[in-house]
Amino acid sequence: MNILSIYIGYIVDLIVGDPYSFPHPVRYIGKLIKITERNIRKISKNDKELKIGGFFLWIITVGVTYLVTYGIVKLSSFNDIMYILANSFIIYTTLATKCLKDEAVKIYEVLKTGDLEKSRVQLSYIVGRDTTNLSKAEIIRATVETVAENTVDGIIAPMFYAFIGGAPLAMAYKAINTLDSIVGYKNDKYIDLGFASAKIDDIANYVPARISVMLMTIGSLILGYDYKRCFKVSIRDRKNHKSPNCAYPEGAVAGALGVQLGGTNIYFGKAVYKPTIGDKSREIEKDDIVRTNKIMYATSVTSMVVFTLVFGALF
Repeated sequence: MNILSIYIGYIVDLIVGDPYSFPHPVRYIGKLIKITERNIRKISKNDKELKIGGFFLWIITVGVTYLVTYGIVKLSSFNDIMYILANSFIIYTTLATKCLKDEAVKIYEVLKTGDLEKSRVQLSYIVGRDTTNLSKAEIIRATVETVAENTVDGIIAPMFYAFIGGAPLAMAYKAINTLDSIVGYKNDKYIDLGFASAKIDDIANYVPARISVMLMTIGSLILGYDYKRCFKVSIRDRKNHKSPNCAYPEGAVAGALGVQLGGTNIYFGKAVYKPTIGDKSREIEKDDIVRTNKIMYATSVTSMVVFTLVFGALF
């Protein structure tokens, strides 16, 4: 029934996505993080105590998220149909296939009009970097990188954990990822409080990021893209990123499309140097956003098939 729930959740995500008016669980996870952070800061007297508090922030957020989700699924287990509905709905909220595609398409559509200022604003909704002075090529690169990276965070990883532990584990992963998105920054405000969240997010994404190489290679093969270079660049440039995980999916997309990603970006007013990923076989173009979306979709389908076969055989 868990596999059936995952398939239903996946299909609903492809059709519905994340409507802005929808009370998404991540919103409540975010509120829990902010309330807990505020209380930790009140009692923390120095950097060391903030770092310790960061571990409690992680434990409280992930623990509450897991237990609440487990409770909902457990309460619904009195009836098979209710269980499938509850499990499917929760799993659906952990996936972000259509949402990622929609946000990328919005940027693509604005780029087609030639309005760079509006493109920068649209991009700012989905990235943490400063978009104020980005060129057209930099806007495209940032969009491609975001879709590539979030193919792991928003699809492969939650799907992976859903197959292992159902809706509770998938939602716990979502809490881990949300913590990293909110407090996992290496700036003055979060360098200590966000230490635990950033490190544990790296651990949680360790396996999904690495299996993304195989999954995205298969997806590129299905689409007729350069699947050999997809695999080669992903492995070759896997260390060309400050994150231990992000270069895998970004390298896969860069290789499949024959473009170069990475480089210096501005975060919170500070320049952050990143090595380049991929070979600059050609200049990046706006249609690469559409191509990256196609890779993401092909990868999501591949993930469902591969995970079904592997976990079906194991369990």
